[in-house]
Amino acid sequence: MFFATDLETVTNGIKLAVAPVFLLTAVAAMIGSVAGRLARIIDRARVLETRIDANPQNHPQTAEFIELGYLRTRGRMVNACIALLTLCAILIGLTIMALFLGETTEIESVHVSAALFLSGVSCFLLALVCFLAETMIATRVINFRRAGS
Repeated sequence: MFFATDLETVTNGIKLAVAPVFLLTAVAAMIGSVAGRLARIIDRARVLETRIDANPQNHPQTAEFIELGYLRTRGRMVNACIALLTLCAILIGLTIMALFLGETTEIESVHVSAALFLSGVSCFLLALVCFLAETMIATRVINFRRAGS
């Protein structure tokens, strides 16, 4: 395997490989946002479970169980979103490595780089769909009729 020794080739390889790093920044910000939503889902579920446990068995709490079902669904959507974002970050990292190696060695990585990058972007888009679905489920639970009273 031949590694480039001239500064111009290495510099060009770094420039080429840095472009996908901006997508990694977006992924990191999104993971932070989605992780915050997951924390709120868990906190709300704990409140509901405590409320259910505190009441006697002969008093059914249908509303609490329905909301727990929504929270379970939201939690699954958020977990799927985080998994897709993590996979996206891995694929983008591999893209950066393939681009740099392709530029600084004799390895032909054009097709591999393109496939990795498109796969990463696809994961990011699927994560956005999960995020949208989760937020739509979250707003479905809100009772807006109480706001006017």
